[in-house]
Amino acid sequence: MSEPVGIDELLERVRRRYERIEPRDAYDAARTGEALLVDIRYAALRDRDGLIPGALVVERNELEWRLDPRGSHRLPEATGHDLRVVVICNEGYASSLAAASLHQLGLHRATDLAGGFRAWRAAGLPVTR
Repeated sequence: MSEPVGIDELLERVRRRYERIEPRDAYDAARTGEALLVDIRYAALRDRDGLIPGALVVERNELEWRLDPRGSHRLPEATGHDLRVVVICNEGYASSLAAASLHQLGLHRATDLAGGFRAWRAAGLPVTR
């Protein structure tokens, strides 16, 4: 059995497995159809802070079931393992763990938004109420 690790070390380990994406790059990738933005924030945060136009809202506890291309509960957007998914949480922590989980399902192009929704908004990118 391996030694337990703390959350900071776990985040560091999973983030080494893929390249995170910055807000402007995520915006451009979504706008050109190269990536699917997936917002996993809690409903209360979405209600308070707004939504990213065009982002697919999937609660964190449903993410793997909705995006697994082979899953019986997948969304129509879950078209294959080559899908480039950009997971977005509020600050960019939970999204890193979620992206790592998607990698385990074979979604090898999954990543997360560095800094999360807060970084998106701080970059002046579109948000709707």
